[in-house]
Amino acid sequence: MENDLPAGYELSTDPARLDADLVHRWLSEDAYWALGRPREKHDLAVAGSLNFGVYAESSGAQVGYARVVTDRATFAWLCDVYIAPEARGRGLGTALAAAVRDHLAPFGVRRVLLATADAHQVYAKAGFVALPKPDWWMAIVNE
Repeated sequence: MENDLPAGYELSTDPARLDADLVHRWLSEDAYWALGRPREKHDLAVAGSLNFGVYAESSGAQVGYARVVTDRATFAWLCDVYIAPEARGRGLGTALAAAVRDHLAPFGVRRVLLATADAHQVYAKAGFVALPKPDWWMAIVNE
């Protein structure tokens, strides 16, 4: 898959390449939005999503992950974006978000949404903006 990842990294949507144990550990132990997520719930989410892995070309080790919930026609939700601590600061998060955007473009998806508490600048570099009409949106939140 073509991408604009920094040199030395590659992107794949092949679910067989995902290190499921590693991704679950990242999210359930280090990602504020998924702390404590049970493995069964994680596996269901992965199975029902379009998944992106970022890998170091030299070792093949997974260093990043993103998940997209989409109908591949009108809507997509980018979530669970995670870059391993040792790989941060290299532009991988922005490149991953841009790769997701570009992967979805041929489907004509009108809206790609995401939520973030602390990485607005990362996603802005990939073209994400604040909701233009936030008063149109509602949610059911079960926390």
